Amino acid sequence: MRVFRAAVVSTVVALVGGLVVGAGAAGAEDTKTVSYLGYEVKVPASWPVVDLAKDPTACVRFDRAAVYLGRSTAQADCPAHLVGRSEGLVLAPLSEPARSTDGELQVAVEGAGVLATAYYVPGADQTARKVLASGRVTAKAKGNAVQAPRAIQATPSIIATKNIYQPAFDICDAPTQSTMDAWKAPNSPYRAIGIYISGASRGCAAQPNLTPQWVAAQDSAGWQFLLIDVGKQAPCTSFSNKISTVPATAAAEGRTAAAQAVVAAQALGFAPRSAIYSDVEHYTSTAACKASVLSYLSGWTQELNSRGYVGGAYVGASSGGADLASAYTSTAYTRPDNLWFAHWKNTPVLTSRFIPAGYWAAHQRVHQNEGDVSRTYGGVTLSVDENMLDLTMPPAAVTGFTATGRNGSAVLRWTLPAATTISQVVVRRNAGKVAPALPTSGTAVYAGASVSAVNAGGLVSGTGYTFRTWVKNNYGKYSPGADKYLAGTSSTAAASAASIMYTGSVTLKSQVKRLDTGAALAGVPVTLYAKAINASKWTAVATVTSSSTGAVAAAHKPTVSTYYMWTYNGTTDVLGSGSPTVTVAVHPAMSSYLSPTAIKLGASSVFYGYLNPAHAGTKTYLQRKSGTKWVAVTNGKLSTNGKYTYVIKPTARGTYTYRVVWLADADHQGTQTVAKVLTVK
Repeated sequence: MRVFRAAVVSTVVALVGGLVVGAGAAGAEDTKTVSYLGYEVKVPASWPVVDLAKDPTACVRFDRAAVYLGRSTAQADCPAHLVGRSEGLVLAPLSEPARSTDGELQVAVEGAGVLATAYYVPGADQTARKVLASGRVTAKAKGNAVQAPRAIQATPSIIATKNIYQPAFDICDAPTQSTMDAWKAPNSPYRAIGIYISGASRGCAAQPNLTPQWVAAQDSAGWQFLLIDVGKQAPCTSFSNKISTVPATAAAEGRTAAAQAVVAAQALGFAPRSAIYSDVEHYTSTAACKASVLSYLSGWTQELNSRGYVGGAYVGASSGGADLASAYTSTAYTRPDNLWFAHWKNTPVLTSRFIPAGYWAAHQRVHQNEGDVSRTYGGVTLSVDENMLDLTMPPAAVTGFTATGRNGSAVLRWTLPAATTISQVVVRRNAGKVAPALPTSGTAVYAGASVSAVNAGGLVSGTGYTFRTWVKNNYGKYSPGADKYLAGTSSTAAASAASIMYTGSVTLKSQVKRLDTGAALAGVPVTLYAKAINASKWTAVATVTSSSTGAVAAAHKPTVSTYYMWTYNGTTDVLGSGSPTVTVAVHPAMSSYLSPTAIKLGASSVFYGYLNPAHAGTKTYLQRKSGTKWVAVTNGKLSTNGKYTYVIKPTARGTYTYRVVWLADADHQGTQTVAKVLTVK
């Protein structure tokens, strides 16, 4: 890392170095051919060639133009800090799969058993591509041909730093196992090591020791880790790989860098709850430069937090440290969870005049108090930076997270982490399959005392939800989020008839299925509810087990016009749903009699009948057809048993058509009799 001495009173001065070499110049100069294991490649003639077999302690530095052959077989003699990129080439035995990132292009040359790594300034890969395109396998490589090995997938299980108040050292190139053993406590005072795991601006990128096996071995030996990403730098510096001057773009760059750092950390075996530090080198702050850096680190922290990792920042105390401190309470940025600041020779340890003592005070500090110093332990000498750590790890996530769906709600349950002082449990949700990224994202479900179950209400039928639960400890640190997806369902509703006669029946049907997959929900109970149109409460009238296609059906005899709805109550991992309502109108049965049906002029006939149900005291209306229209003749009230009676006495000969109409009320649809024909002779 670039570090800053506090001995200068007026300002903290950066130790300048590691500036990149322009990639465009190499294309115009002469070339030379370099051979390794029967693989030949043309490189700029100005690039020195370093044979690591002859010089096994040489430092593979990506901040200088060079060609490196082979791999280091001894502890590399590297400076404690290297930042920046030049362009160059590493030709090594093919012992790991090829992978390319911004700043590095790799090719597995299986015919020669060579892994070719062309490094370059991010965004300026012309020379790297030209060099690799010139490579060829010669006849000398026949005996060396090997296949590229398969990638070794580490299981992320190691937490980088746990609870620690101890010294640490950081170094550009991960030391050999023998060096780590020689420096192991109590031989040295250090209990943690800073390692560079990712970032296109790393000066030490080709680290043969930094493998999942090496990490696991150090963890077993009791070492803890400070994980460092060296990515884009402040726009007001001389580095070529710069943060955007547009704050929104800078934040997006920070999120991208964090996502890549998590991939690198997990490949080495580091699990969530680990802190990863973005190394932002010293800069001379301006308002615009400050906004870019703060936006970048804000996006960095948000993305790490969303993935369950701790967002850390390594900064010079007088530049990044001062700028972060000035925005500590700002709601415009998400501040880093941990602050690692370089302020050499400053005492007391873990303090800096640029950073108020009350900021990052909950065991969130790393102080780089010495830089580029030579230390010897166990007979092994290294150039290192020295640090003091005051850190605690976040609490573990909840386990056993389950969700049992209901119609419009769900019961969420989990097991709280053991041996943790929990000050708060936070639950939030999003519609769909993407969980809320942060404890402030999405829709609040619960935030309160330590509990193991909550009811999540206000859920919309026909929608799936993802819930995320965090616990916060007494230091205010959040655990990684634990997620649970609750699939949405749909329930249809249909009736065999929209209107039926009193005493008749109607068949109600439904089909239930998951919305995310479209799969039918077979063998689940689905309940039919009914509500009279003038009532306020729904009543369950039938519960039916769905068929293999998710279908259900039930017959019902409503006595009044009725609303119907099917409801699936849900189960584990599946939210219930209610169907749309369907209305079935019920109209009374109405009998009609005309006696006699033929009369002489001057005589009368009686039109009578019954309404069922009776609706005593309500009116019926006698109507006569005139052309195509019905005209009112008279009306009368129903008797106690629902009978109506009309005496008809036409005043002229002819044929007359009559009917009786009963109008709707709050319970029933209106109805009418069949038409009756009276002949007057």
